[in-house]
Amino acid sequence: MKTVLQYDIMLVNLDPTIGSEMKKTRPCVVLSPNEMNKFLQTIVIAPMTSSSKPYPTRVTVKHGKTKGWIAIDQIRTIDRQRLVKKLSSLTAAEIAAVKSTLQETFVD
Repeated sequence: MKTVLQYDIMLVNLDPTIGSEMKKTRPCVVLSPNEMNKFLQTIVIAPMTSSSKPYPTRVTVKHGKTKGWIAIDQIRTIDRQRLVKKLSSLTAAEIAAVKSTLQETFVD
């Protein structure tokens, strides 16, 4: 896999999972900074879903004809082997919404 950039939307194989973790191969947003992505074998991602309740930890996105949500409450670290392919990248407005939600969720 070539360069992975922060805020890329990647298709990721999340199986196997345990309990309430998001399953399947699905789009995920890369949250780890480029410096980490360049040198580490692991990537920090937030899975995306096309069905969600309006949780405060979910960021609404629209790519192509599909409306979805980035699940900030499901952030996890994965090995690069789980990456299937790059789909697209977040827009500037979506990046701002992700940063705001990360701050509201994890920084008091």
